[in-house]
Amino acid sequence: MATVTLIGDADASPRVAAVFADIRATRKSDFVNNFWRALAVDPDGLERTWAEVKAVMVAPGSLDPLTRELIYIAVSIANGCSYCVHSHTAAARAKGMTGAQHGELLAIVGLAGKTNHLATALQVPVDPAFDAAAPG
Repeated sequence: MATVTLIGDADASPRVAAVFADIRATRKSDFVNNFWRALAVDPDGLERTWAEVKAVMVAPGSLDPLTRELIYIAVSIANGCSYCVHSHTAAARAKGMTGAQHGELLAIVGLAGKTNHLATALQVPVDPAFDAAAPG
């Protein structure tokens, strides 16, 4: 259960309605998901977050859209955000992620989690060759 009341279209202020319209136009869909409806209780936060999402996930960049979604899934797994794991897995599938790619992603995430924990537990010092701040 949400900790705030999700804002429906009928209850949206003009500012919120404008963001919802931009979400629909940008995504070429009539669907505005519950994340945005929850954020809509704070129109400033909604506008700010949507602008950042558009800048990072939608605007052209060096990473292709599927790679961006795969990274988002990996970070969402690491952060334990079930909502984001589900929504970005759906987005990745819509952008062409195959079952094999999903399986490989999960294997990488699992391996990284394991080796990260081992390196942390062992307090392994960073090799100078890996340290960008080290004199080169």
